[in-house]
Amino acid sequence: MKYIGAHVSAGGGVENAPENARKIGAKAFALFTKNQKSWFASPLEEANIQLFKQRCEQYDITPDFILPHASYLVNIGSPESDKLKISRNSLIEEMKRCESLGLKYLNIHPGAHKKLVSEDDCLQICAETINICHQKTESLCIVIENTAGQGTRMGYRFEHLNRIIEMVDDKDRIGVCLDTCHTFGAGYDLRTKDACQKTFVEFDSIVGFNWLRGMHLNDSKIELGSRKDRHASIGEGLIGKTCFEYIMQDDRFDEIPLILETPESEKWQAEIEMLYEMSRESRL
Repeated sequence: MKYIGAHVSAGGGVENAPENARKIGAKAFALFTKNQKSWFASPLEEANIQLFKQRCEQYDITPDFILPHASYLVNIGSPESDKLKISRNSLIEEMKRCESLGLKYLNIHPGAHKKLVSEDDCLQICAETINICHQKTESLCIVIENTAGQGTRMGYRFEHLNRIIEMVDDKDRIGVCLDTCHTFGAGYDLRTKDACQKTFVEFDSIVGFNWLRGMHLNDSKIELGSRKDRHASIGEGLIGKTCFEYIMQDDRFDEIPLILETPESEKWQAEIEMLYEMSRESRL
């Protein structure tokens, strides 16, 4: 079964995110549990935590299908000691925040090497960060998102994701999120059924579908292999609808959160309905 949603606002309190997901007919959602442009935040109030859990239960959205996103400031592979320290401390706090909400996952981007260390050294720092964060938290699974490879960001090759997983000690607390726009920007074609088949065979052989914990569904404004990240609404970009039909009709993408991050939030409800129609499943 497919679980489709969007990255909804938690403005006014985290308890508003499940309410915003319900309004667009979502069975899954993503959120920021704090301001994504800040390193740290005040602890969540118990009332907000309980209302968040209550609304998730009320709208029948379990933690299996909620994929919170970490702050954009965090660079888990930073070669600069001061930036690495604050990134690690910020991520630990955010993981504990997610645990207090009863969540299972936290989605993060791999680090950027800033041309100060090699790619492999950066990946080793990423894995070391994850190991340290695991030791400081209870149960949360860190979900590494692939990137388009803009600038010096790592994660644009499937090999990068696999390399991090190899070096993480607690394999029960690591996973992967694939973003279709990032995948396309990194040079993996998704425009036809045959292209999708080839790309996902490559993903499975290098990383493995057993590590897939979620997806971000986005079309792309930028051409294949651009190494840039510019999201478009479904079917309105250079990837096109075929990719999303392929994903919706392939059971390897069942039972994980499938999250829209498309740029026009007013279209999310219609996009969710369209994706469910592609999957041949009832939205109800």
